[in-house]
Amino acid sequence: MNCFFCKGTLNESKTDHIVTLANCIIIIRNVPCEECSQCGETYYSDEVATKLEDIVKQVKFIVRDVAIFEYANMVA
Repeated sequence: MNCFFCKGTLNESKTDHIVTLANCIIIIRNVPCEECSQCGETYYSDEVATKLEDIVKQVKFIVRDVAIFEYANMVA
């Protein structure tokens, strides 16, 4: 598969996913993704995207300010 934006090659990688909400910022570290070697754009599989949504739904009501989570610990 190639990058949607620049047609560069996608490689397996890990990235930090940052969500900014009205009352807090949630950072999820080391999220598996595919990253474009040319422009750096990242892509999540459907499974990972669903898990990210679930994590945010779980923690958004208990977090104030900034919270950092490790992806592997949240999906285990």
